[in-house]
Amino acid sequence: MKQRNPILDRRKVVAEILALRGDALVMPGLGAPTWDCAAVDDHPLTFYSWGGMGGCAMMGLGLALAQPRRRVLVITGDGELLMGLGSLATIGVERPRNLALIVIDNEHYGETGMQPTHTRHGVDLPAMARAAGFRSAGTVYTAQQLKAWMPRIHRQPGPVFCSIKVTTAHVPLVLPVREGTALKHRFREALLGPRALTE
Repeated sequence: MKQRNPILDRRKVVAEILALRGDALVMPGLGAPTWDCAAVDDHPLTFYSWGGMGGCAMMGLGLALAQPRRRVLVITGDGELLMGLGSLATIGVERPRNLALIVIDNEHYGETGMQPTHTRHGVDLPAMARAAGFRSAGTVYTAQQLKAWMPRIHRQPGPVFCSIKVTTAHVPLVLPVREGTALKHRFREALLGPRALTE
């Protein structure tokens, strides 16, 4: 299958997704997805990842199972997901209806020197997700396709998998809070209320 050159800007893509988040819980992967979410919407119901490469989808799964009435959006990168491909199988078995896994795929390891990832060489992450049991999985290349995918990302019963191909163009680095305890307390209070910090 012939590959298409990505044309989408990663930060604009994340902005479009988060503009429709409502009360969804957002779990960005480490590196660029975290910078993107912080730049677009530093929301208390966003739990940023620092370290732990490959674990973002599993943390999102845990959150989806613990909060079945809330939509959970995992927004991660191709390199991060490739470090934890087993998560697709576990999510496929658990089949959380409230989980959408979104891969911002620039086909490179952006945090370590822009080495090509396996998706650059044709590895098909949505095909893996479908084989693992995701209800819906596909790849987005254009703004029109992204618009068509928005209802699936935000409302379709999951698990949903969407790989969005983006360019490697540089965007300004925006760092959120880096203290894990502060992030945990902020997220917990926003989700469960002030009493959650004393229980």
